[in-house]
Amino acid sequence: MAISPSLYLSPCEAQWQTGTDAEAESSHPKGRREMGELTVAVDYNASSPPQSLLERLKDYGQEDSFALWDELSPEERQLLVGHIGSLDLPRIDRIIRCSLRSQGLPAPSIEQVPEKCVSTVEERTLEERERWWKIGLKAISEGRLAVLLLAGGQGTRLGSSDPKGCFNIGLPSGKSLFQLQAERILCVQRLATQSVNEGSASFVPIHWYIMTSPFTDDATRKFFESHKYFGLEPDQITFFQQGTIPCISKDGRFIMETPYRVAEAPDGNGGVYSALKSSKLLEDMAMRGVRYVDCYGIDNALVRVADPTFLGYFIERGVAAAAKVVRKAYPQEKVGVFVQRGKGGPLSVVEYSELDSSLASEINQQTGRLRLCWSNVCLHMFTLDFLNQVANGLEKDSIYHIAEKKIPSIHGFTMGLKLEQFIFDAFAYSPSTALFEVLREEEFAPVKNANGSNFDTPDSARLLVLRLHTRWVVAAGGFLTHSVPLYATGVEISPLCSYAGENLESVCRGRTFHAPCEIAF
Repeated sequence: MAISPSLYLSPCEAQWQTGTDAEAESSHPKGRREMGELTVAVDYNASSPPQSLLERLKDYGQEDSFALWDELSPEERQLLVGHIGSLDLPRIDRIIRCSLRSQGLPAPSIEQVPEKCVSTVEERTLEERERWWKIGLKAISEGRLAVLLLAGGQGTRLGSSDPKGCFNIGLPSGKSLFQLQAERILCVQRLATQSVNEGSASFVPIHWYIMTSPFTDDATRKFFESHKYFGLEPDQITFFQQGTIPCISKDGRFIMETPYRVAEAPDGNGGVYSALKSSKLLEDMAMRGVRYVDCYGIDNALVRVADPTFLGYFIERGVAAAAKVVRKAYPQEKVGVFVQRGKGGPLSVVEYSELDSSLASEINQQTGRLRLCWSNVCLHMFTLDFLNQVANGLEKDSIYHIAEKKIPSIHGFTMGLKLEQFIFDAFAYSPSTALFEVLREEEFAPVKNANGSNFDTPDSARLLVLRLHTRWVVAAGGFLTHSVPLYATGVEISPLCSYAGENLESVCRGRTFHAPCEIAF
């Protein structure tokens, strides 16, 4: 997140600039900037960097960013000054210091999630499911729910440079992940209107907030525009970008990607909290009457966007945060799990790499399940009030996760540190959290790795969708024919036709469908 350089330069010092103004001056050896009634010039032919900015960098131990000044052209010097000037140095310094200081500090003990915090599939009654569905649809019809999509990633591991949401996993319809999710929103809107506002002309659309990154923002916007927003109204979608943060060496110094630019990386999917705050979108939600926010990641082909049942459960429990979870398949499965931090402490997520094998393998003798069995699949629900608290709390604490990675630098790829926040960091701030178990085969089809990998590929996700929808067709009285084994094919039901298998009898009963195919109105 960038702030105005005027926040860290004194009134008599130059304000440095980036963007179109800087580009317009690129042909001049001196850049000029109006600041109040002053006009300050920067001489890019000078033998030393601007003294005021250099002193500011020294305050934070980052003066090495100007180490190659003598070797730069005037144009490159202008780019460097503009880039350094765009950085919120006090904030970045606070994040670096707090994050490095937090390394190695003792963490509270890891305890299993209390049973009272979890709604399991086998304990859920039909009456409860129907009640939660109605509560959720009512809240949706009143405009109380917003949907928040984390879509900053590129499809690099899928072999594509496009935003991951543009990816087509090979369904008969050829629909992208973005389209599948947009159509589920359209379906929920229709169901909410029909069940709650029947006979009424009033209609409140679900607002969709989509977080992109500097690498995916433009392509995402163009993709939606070229597909006419998949039937949604353009003004019910808001795009916003997550931030970036400098990559650092182990002693906290900036790594230079080029002689005139600091290496930066996205601040993680948990950057959504600061991005919502800085973009004033939390205020936007409040102005729209939103009380609850459904938050999820783009790379799940079976995600039930704006799930009325989950929302109804969340409202009835009266908690600040909730998450859908699936049972861990086996002890060493590489998934994060929900735990309780200390006796009576908050629920939080522990990554698989943080669990030793003995703890991961422990069995709860009362339930027969793994003690730490509730896997996080990035399907969350928050109150808007809680999101405000999280945004403020994370900014105040300024503790980021640190990962050692290869960073592109002026010396080639070098080992350095990336700083990230994760979406599940919010749970540590929640005074009350509820978990809602769902079945993998119904709601979790991750799309993370290219075809040919062992798991979480477009092919595996496609088959999960086809198999689920095939079961829906058979349950609704339909029949299938197929020229390849059924385990390798199936039918696809358009989200515009059914959200979760409902209302299919009139379409399917007594009819025969040849797999693979799409069933749509």
